[in-house]
Order: sequence, then C-alpha cells, then structure tokens
Amino acid sequence: MIKKLVVLTTTLLCISAFCNAQNTTVQPDDRGYVVRLGQMAPDFTIEFTDGTPSKKLSDFRGQVVMLQFTASWCSVCIKEMPHIEEQIWKVYKSKGLQLFGVDRKEPKETVIKFAERMKITYPLIMDEQSEIFSLYAHPSSGVTRNVLIDKSGKIVFMTRLYDEKEFKALVKKISEIL
Repeated sequence: MIKKLVVLTTTLLCISAFCNAQNTTVQPDDRGYVVRLGQMAPDFTIEFTDGTPSKKLSDFRGQVVMLQFTASWCSVCIKEMPHIEEQIWKVYKSKGLQLFGVDRKEPKETVIKFAERMKITYPLIMDEQSEIFSLYAHPSSGVTRNVLIDKSGKIVFMTRLYDEKEFKALVKKISEIL
C-alpha cells in the first residue's frame, strides 16, 4: 500500500511539474520582445485587407520577410512608415522581399483607411485581437517594431521605435540577406 502511495505521489508530482513547465512564458527582453534572434519566427495566419486568400507565415519560407508592427494611432509608426515605403518596400519588393504591416487591435475599415492616408503600397494585415503581436512581443509593449526573418524562417534582426541608425542597419541587413 505504501509503495502504491509513493508511486501515485511521484506520478502526480511529475505531472504537475510537466504542466507547470508547459505554462511558463518567455520573459520579455528590455525592448518588450518575447522572441529572440536566431529563433524560428512564430507561425500565424495572415489575413489580408484586400481579399487575398489567407496564408500562413510559413508559406513564405524561402523568402525574406519583414513584419512591421503598427497601428493608426501610433505617432512613431506614422513617422517610420514613409521610410519603410521608400527605402525598403520600393527598393526590395522586386528583389523578393515580402513585407507585411501587422496592424494591431483595429478593425478592417480603419486599417484600409490608414494605408490610404499613409500612401503606403505594402500590404497591411489584420491583427484585431493582437494575437500575432503577442507571439513576438509582450502584450503591454508598444507597437513600433520590425522583425526581419530570413529565408530559413529564423529571426535575424529586430528594431524598436524609429531610430535612424537602427533603421539603416535594418536596410543593410535586408540587402545582405536578399
């Protein structure tokens, strides 16, 4: 009877430890990211605003992908977006870059109007519930951030806010990996 009790207690402790390990979350870094350089980019479904059929991020393996987390109410995003349009999208889209503006917590109509107002031509995708954002950054973190993913699906560069020096380094990295 004691042996059965010991086995049962040990089994329950192991199950409890396993469940607790499964529920741990990655602590955000000092810029709010929960992903790290060299890590495979978390996969998600891309919902386009223009009616293009949904795709998975993993469908773009073999291509360089940049995710630009944004929102219409974000002043730093608004400052950065024309630079992304001119210095990244217009230069590198013909060289194979896939660029998606991931609009956080806004309805489709707002996202469409935002793209029109900003005069950007790269696709904005929907993240109404902030599920995509939460795969990459802590939910309480700010949106102005870019994640660059190489052809193998690994994260190779991340930015936060708009800093000219960091932005130039992002452009250089895109050029190098394309």
